[in-house]
Amino acid sequence: MRFLMTTFGSRGDVEPIAGLAAALRAQGAEAVVCAPPDEEFARLLAGLGVELVPMGAPVRPQISGAKPPSTADAPRRAAGLVEAQYETVMAAGEGCDAVVGTGLPPVGARLAAERLGARFVFAGFVPGVLPSPDHRPLGRPGKPFPEGETDNLVLWEVDRENLQALYGPPLDARRAELGMEPVPDVRDYLLDHRPWLATDPGLGPWAEAPGYEIEHPGAWFVPDERPLPADLEAFLDAGGPPVYVGFGSMPFQSGRDAAAAAVAAIRDQGRRVVVSRGWADLAADGDDCFAVGEANHRRLFARAAAVVHHGGAGTTHKAALAGAPQVVVPQIADQPYWAGRVAALGLGAAHDGPNPTYESMTEALAVALAPETKARAAGFAAGMRTDGAERAARLLIEGGRR
Repeated sequence: MRFLMTTFGSRGDVEPIAGLAAALRAQGAEAVVCAPPDEEFARLLAGLGVELVPMGAPVRPQISGAKPPSTADAPRRAAGLVEAQYETVMAAGEGCDAVVGTGLPPVGARLAAERLGARFVFAGFVPGVLPSPDHRPLGRPGKPFPEGETDNLVLWEVDRENLQALYGPPLDARRAELGMEPVPDVRDYLLDHRPWLATDPGLGPWAEAPGYEIEHPGAWFVPDERPLPADLEAFLDAGGPPVYVGFGSMPFQSGRDAAAAAVAAIRDQGRRVVVSRGWADLAADGDDCFAVGEANHRRLFARAAAVVHHGGAGTTHKAALAGAPQVVVPQIADQPYWAGRVAALGLGAAHDGPNPTYESMTEALAVALAPETKARAAGFAAGMRTDGAERAARLLIEGGRR
């Protein structure tokens, strides 16, 4: 059996489908991933023996470049994304039993799957991409949410309008070229009433919503048995557990500003620091600070006193699985949701806003480094599901056999 997965976004969008692809291969299926041709994505997938079919332009220069994407440019980027998804999946998807679409709305991939006669599955990595009266939708370019509105169903209708306005025109234009009817509701077309949610049920729970049959297999982790680099091991062994600071794919300036405030507060508490370079290219400063590139985060986080990060779904799940207390400094998209979950579960602190100061980081670290927070984080980790990718792979294979 052959399955194609597609995404467009940062590492947090690519790594989960790499985990699913690895699980499919382990169960005897063929897996292909269509994703941006960033070097780190290619390296990740090659290490798992998974084929990467390049889709569009590399993402990192777009996010970390001198001119990051703007809201005003959203319609043009949406049209380009629909085109890139459709063309790439059509070329790579021949003979596929199913197409799994994730990341920025995979509308073009959905159309390609329809044309190929393959099953299509939309998978989200945060509950806020799936309509429910129990949570707000994530923000999207277009019409703003009504000020002070608290009815989530009203907000989801605004989200429906925005999704239609962004992706409806390029989708229908391509369908017209193919002699197909327009799509009256992009969201219903994309979700098909049977979407998947790839989150840990405790960390990112789902509440049932009328009209949708949600499959919730758990979070998708990449199998990673790599040892930590020898110089990092030496640093860890040379003193007490450090505090990890990393802001993933956050752009140059926001990542550096947040890291600087965090490192200053950590040092004043007598703690050492491990800094993840990330897309902001953070650097170490002093003997009590170590800068690391790619590393086995689950092993590293298990040796950290706390993990300070931006709140990406992948980092939040890995820190929780390692039993590490967290300080989440949310910047964009789904990150405020994960910050709120960490705080609500007592696994650490959610920073109020994206711009930490020395004072605000000191307060957040006091929460994260408290003994009771460490105890709750360890207890929560013991109950987390680690087989989400394997469960999702079985669902795909079994669905393809019916």
